[in-house]
Amino acid sequence: MLKKLLSVMEEKSLDGFFISKIHNVRYVSKYTSDDAYLLVTTNKNYFITDPRYTEQAQDECKGFEVVNWRTAGKSISEAIANLANGLNLKSVAFEADNITFLNYSGLSEKIEANLIPLTNVIEDFRSVKTPEEIQNQRVSCQIACRAFERILKDIKVGVSEKEIAAKLSYYMVSEGSDSKPYGDIVISGKRTSLLHGIPSDKKIEEGDFVLMDFGCGYKGYLSDMTRTVVVGKASDKQKEVYRLEQQMLQDALDVMKAGATSKDIYEASIKAIKDTEYYEYHYNNIGHGIGLFVHEIPFMGANSQAVLFENNVTTMEPGIYIPNWGGVRIEDQVLITKDGYENLVTAPKELIEL
Repeated sequence: MLKKLLSVMEEKSLDGFFISKIHNVRYVSKYTSDDAYLLVTTNKNYFITDPRYTEQAQDECKGFEVVNWRTAGKSISEAIANLANGLNLKSVAFEADNITFLNYSGLSEKIEANLIPLTNVIEDFRSVKTPEEIQNQRVSCQIACRAFERILKDIKVGVSEKEIAAKLSYYMVSEGSDSKPYGDIVISGKRTSLLHGIPSDKKIEEGDFVLMDFGCGYKGYLSDMTRTVVVGKASDKQKEVYRLEQQMLQDALDVMKAGATSKDIYEASIKAIKDTEYYEYHYNNIGHGIGLFVHEIPFMGANSQAVLFENNVTTMEPGIYIPNWGGVRIEDQVLITKDGYENLVTAPKELIEL
């Protein structure tokens, strides 16, 4: 990873690269906690944190000099500037889409080097996964699928969305996920038309759709899946919308492979509903890359220019969302291969009536 970054720095005539996104810090340094920054230079690499994490950093971040910013400056920006000035760096890149105005102002006032704003340098590296990363995501998806199997018995009339979300997180941790599963979407009834609804105190009712969009981490690498079930017997309309959603997902998956464009995949995803009353209720964004962060490049949708590469790991999640009625989303997570894909999510996609 450092070799790739140093190659980009050489190409762009950069003496240093200030990394402030915590997921990029982890990717480059192998550090697994919070509150950390990197200054990568052509001769030496620095890991900047505060005293709470210096011992952990020294253990995890081989090849980096660990710097306590509280002794290196009055602020993060001053510590970075002091390091850069001491090394006589002439040009330092920074992640333009992450730094705050306060940090940028402090850095630009103190640093003697030219500041170069860049975006998506490390994110581009992260989008193509290594075998180790792929295996971690396989395990993460398996954990989520096992949690899904366990949660089905808890989805009953009278149970709240919050209760289901809490149990789902517990099941993922007990099945082996990292200790901090990210926020789960568990919504029911008419609320399933909310694309990213927050679990509420609403109680499950007979005939409700229950939509669960959830995932967990394994060694930092994330899973993301969605399943929609119905409590009781599904109505004819529920069955129709669910069947169309299944077809949307499968049509999209059928064209996913290295070299496929976002436009190809999006157009495939809407074939099943293009001439139906439900076309106006679909969402233009249908998938995203996933790895150390839940929403990574490539992003897929009607307006994306993304092209898939072998060993991308992405979600595919078209959906139908009908206001004041409800919605259905089924989401899988797939590894892109030369000639197709490997679905990392094994949970059934048939309509489950509980």
